Amino acid sequence: MAELLDDHPTLSTVPAAAGELDPPEPPPPLDETARARAILAAQPVTEGHTELPGSLDPEDLPPARAAEAGAQLWSLDVAADEGVIGTLRRIDAVRALVAACPEDLRLAYTTSEVAHARNCGRVAALLGPVGWTALGGSAATLRAYHALGVRAVNLTRFARDAVREMNRIGLALDLSGADQDTVRRTLAVTRAPALLTRAAPEGLPDDVLRLLGANGAVCMVTVTDDPAAVADVLDRVRAEAGAHCAGVSRTTDPAVGYVPLFAELLRRGWTAQELVGLAHANVTRALRETEFLARTNRIRPAAA
Repeated sequence: MAELLDDHPTLSTVPAAAGELDPPEPPPPLDETARARAILAAQPVTEGHTELPGSLDPEDLPPARAAEAGAQLWSLDVAADEGVIGTLRRIDAVRALVAACPEDLRLAYTTSEVAHARNCGRVAALLGPVGWTALGGSAATLRAYHALGVRAVNLTRFARDAVREMNRIGLALDLSGADQDTVRRTLAVTRAPALLTRAAPEGLPDDVLRLLGANGAVCMVTVTDDPAAVADVLDRVRAEAGAHCAGVSRTTDPAVGYVPLFAELLRRGWTAQELVGLAHANVTRALRETEFLARTNRIRPAAA
């Protein structure tokens, strides 16, 4: 009877058989920098307003970019006196440059083509924005740019007919540099989300940021080598417009890349899903909605 009452070792206290290994300890949690690298490796950035050299040559290398970039909006701004002709020459030069770098670049005209380029290990080059001075005040010019592959136009002053025509054919509205009145009036008319490919949200009051949020616009903030300062700007966009309106424009120092900024935002409580939106999903959503609106408008007559 005494033997029955003796304590016997439970399974948890039975020593491991000779030769058996202890279960491995779980790995330590990733720090913010490692998490940021992992997010960007899987979700590369779409950069807004990539400035190109004043003179492009097919022998040029692709524009310098951060290692985490997967797509770039290439600005087609030219001097005011160059106008339409200068812009057409620049489009031609960009096409030649991309053709000369097939292992690095691929022109993309739709969000599906952007994704395909990324899946093939190429950086998608999106044409635009075109500067307002290169429009010539003509809806026909807008349509011609669109036919040549341009997908965004910088609207620095309000023009109701231009906004409606851009919605109709699928050109994204870039409100970078527009004054507050132009932003408000444009958002009251456009049915597609606007972009600010080189946003300066610090110059916009809270109510305008809220209007941008309601529109589904994307404020693409230029990334500098001071991640805390950029994070401050993005925190305000997130607070007033919503995380769905945050994006990044071209980093001023490609060697720095986007990891320090994304790590800083993780420390501030941004979720991985919000950072995927910041990287590319928000601007992809805005461009896709612009494309969809144009498809639904194809039966409408063109403006004169």
